[in-house]
Amino acid sequence: MVDKSKTIALGCDQGGYELKEHIKIKLAESGYSVRDFGTYTPESVDYPDVAHPVASAVENGQYPMAILICGSGNGICMTANKHAGIRAALCWNTEIAELARRHNDANIICLPGRFISQYEALSAVMAFLTTDFEGGRHKTRIDKIPL
Repeated sequence: MVDKSKTIALGCDQGGYELKEHIKIKLAESGYSVRDFGTYTPESVDYPDVAHPVASAVENGQYPMAILICGSGNGICMTANKHAGIRAALCWNTEIAELARRHNDANIICLPGRFISQYEALSAVMAFLTTDFEGGRHKTRIDKIPL
């Protein structure tokens, strides 16, 4: 039986391709099952074409969390956040990733592929995947997000 908490969706545009490939390998080495939604080459693609399928897969419960990467992290994050139930967080270090989980119950981490080292990105991803949501007053705030 597959541990669903160790099953992660992953996607990027060309600005995150190299980092995605690195993270995919490191997650597999750490026992995660990774579904790669692309892109599969460093050729130019439109980030919404990757972000929407990844966000939909988290939204419908196929995956508990996901990782999205584009050049700045902004476009792919904005796109993912258009989906109901998605709380995508742009994270550029470990502390921000932990807070995104602990206080915001983020379910997608978005990384700025052109502005973060492989080491810092992997550290942020691992913190994101292993930090629990605190609930309490933070749950009250999250409940106020949907329109």
